[in-house]
Amino acid sequence: MPFEFYFFLGSAFILGAVIGSFLNVCIYRIPAGESIVSPRSRCPKCGSGINWYQNIPILSYLLLGGKCASCKVHIPLRYPMVEALTGLLFVIVIYLFGFSWATPVYWLFTASLVAITFIDLDHQIIPDVISLPGIVIGFACSFGIPWVSWTDSILGILIGGGSLFLVAFLYEILTKKEGMGGGDIKLLAMLGAFLGWQAVLPIVFISSFLGSLVGVPLMLLKKADGKLAIPFGPFLAAGALIFLFWGRDLIRWYLSFFVT
Repeated sequence: MPFEFYFFLGSAFILGAVIGSFLNVCIYRIPAGESIVSPRSRCPKCGSGINWYQNIPILSYLLLGGKCASCKVHIPLRYPMVEALTGLLFVIVIYLFGFSWATPVYWLFTASLVAITFIDLDHQIIPDVISLPGIVIGFACSFGIPWVSWTDSILGILIGGGSLFLVAFLYEILTKKEGMGGGDIKLLAMLGAFLGWQAVLPIVFISSFLGSLVGVPLMLLKKADGKLAIPFGPFLAAGALIFLFWGRDLIRWYLSFFVT
């Protein structure tokens, strides 16, 4: 492959890692109700400001030995992991969609899913400040994505949010307990806005399957007897990414069993 191909992939990874560094700020500050703009990055332990050369994605973590330059407290491995994960997702997006309007749209989409995933893992919440604007942005972007029409997006919002709302409503009526938070409902509406109504059912199926693979062993290990609270947002995000990258191939593969 030509040098330019690897250059653009490398550039996409660097851009993604930089965005991932910013996502680390969002993941830490949004649940705390803090500004993601100011003050500048600082050590959460000693409060010392982090200089630009100490904040180079992935590289600074390695050069600092995973420790704060001031107080030497250990920096969680999650920080470079988020940066590397975002970089990898950016590479996959540009590899699949090339230099098209879809690429920056799906960069924004995947970055938002990374932030939602780790916030939900930490706090079991999906912030409205991400999902609600995401619904509007996803609908607006449908006018520039050839394979997702604005009607597909509108139906995705209604079917995505409505289906989970119905499930949560019925579950609460039958069990007298809240089984699914409103954040998951708004997240699936956002996923439908970006990917269209055709993506909703596959995402629910994939995320439920992944959730079972993780949740059932955890409940057995912790002897939770079905009462273990497991955030569903990360599984919805994973299902959305799988559909975005390979969904149409998976659907064709599945339908091939029924076509002679």
